Amino acid sequence: MDKTKKVYTSFLYRLKPAQMMVLGFGSVILLGALLLMTPLATNSGNSTSFIDCLFTATSAVCVTGLIVVDTSIHWSIFGKVVIILLIQIGGLGFMAISASIAIIFGKKINLRQRILIKEALNQNHLSGSVRLIMTVIKFTFIIEAIGALLLSTVFVPQFGWVKGIGFSIFHAISGFCNAGFDLMGQTTGAFTSITSYYNNPVVVFTISALIILGGIGFGVMVCVVSKRKFRDYDLSSKLAIITTIILLLAGTALIFFGEYTNKGTLANLSTWDKFQVSFFQSVTTRTAGYTTIDFTQLREATLFIMIILMFIGASPASTGGGIKTTTVAVIVMAVKSFIKDKNEITVLKKSINKYTFRKALGVFVIAVVTVVTCTYLLTVTQGGKFNLLASAFEVASAFATVGLSLAGSYNLNLFGKLLIVFLMFAGRVGSLTVFTIFLHEPEPDNVRYPEGKVLVG
Repeated sequence: MDKTKKVYTSFLYRLKPAQMMVLGFGSVILLGALLLMTPLATNSGNSTSFIDCLFTATSAVCVTGLIVVDTSIHWSIFGKVVIILLIQIGGLGFMAISASIAIIFGKKINLRQRILIKEALNQNHLSGSVRLIMTVIKFTFIIEAIGALLLSTVFVPQFGWVKGIGFSIFHAISGFCNAGFDLMGQTTGAFTSITSYYNNPVVVFTISALIILGGIGFGVMVCVVSKRKFRDYDLSSKLAIITTIILLLAGTALIFFGEYTNKGTLANLSTWDKFQVSFFQSVTTRTAGYTTIDFTQLREATLFIMIILMFIGASPASTGGGIKTTTVAVIVMAVKSFIKDKNEITVLKKSINKYTFRKALGVFVIAVVTVVTCTYLLTVTQGGKFNLLASAFEVASAFATVGLSLAGSYNLNLFGKLLIVFLMFAGRVGSLTVFTIFLHEPEPDNVRYPEGKVLVG
């Protein structure tokens, strides 16, 4: 036994931080799938197929929200508890959860664990990582508690105390973790999400606030609380906030005017309700996956805008996915510097180093290649159920861990489900991490090659 333990420990210590993250998320997903396979997890008392359990567990841990079975009807209370725990672990990150448990029980966090925490929260420095973890945990539970309290003012009168409180807690956690799971069931074969609350400002703006706070990034939240003035914020926080505001406003306006006369979506609503629906979809499309309108009735131009919003996603070190707001900001600033023929990439009177730009470009290119390739694969393997637009929407939703679907994830065949599982996992862990941890072999710094001329543009 001791020898086995030593071999296991030695194996773990040989892993890189990025490999540990992949292994950690993968282990949580597998454990969740096995728990959901038990008859205790379903209302019928029958076991669910492994692929459907794997899909659901991946969607929960990767805080996506795509589902192949009705969450409210198919799963028992035990199954729903497993799902919400997976969402909480996935939203905070398994390292944050394990570190907080260790701290609670008085165990010290060693250097390797601090490095893993730094990687998990996308921080530049080791110092203060444990303190940041505890701050993140505190913020998370406070925000989720406030969200649950606000939602209970609607759900308790509607469903009663026990069910209403359960619904409030579930949707508060799901909203803050940008998961998009709901307990509202389905009608006429389609999952309704929270469409019946499209004109309820308490539900709309509470869930919107939870999504925005969860998607803005833990580092940004800590920065805003600790530094009162915007000019004192670090550059990453400034870019995340500015880009988020621009995307929210642009998304709201494009959805509002794009669907204004569409009788299947906004045309028959009041101006205020049109704004509520447009704002909510602008918020949720980027990271969460809730909906207050029928997506099958949206115009293609609006769906195209939503694919772009999903692709960009949330901010770094958040509960959301996508290529991240700051990645887009850095690339835009780089293009601006190129157009102005500047030697440096500058933004807000700060220069951005070449490594940051290369990383942003790498993330962007890998994401584009992944989404394009998987869109093609989904289109040609689903027997006509997913056309090009529906496939692109499904792929972008999975990769950005959003959770919206046009053709319905439950219509996917086995290959399609496995492809979406891979996309959700890559989107949560990070595509750059997934594709480079086993392939990256750094070259010696002392090797220099002669410069070559290449014609571009």
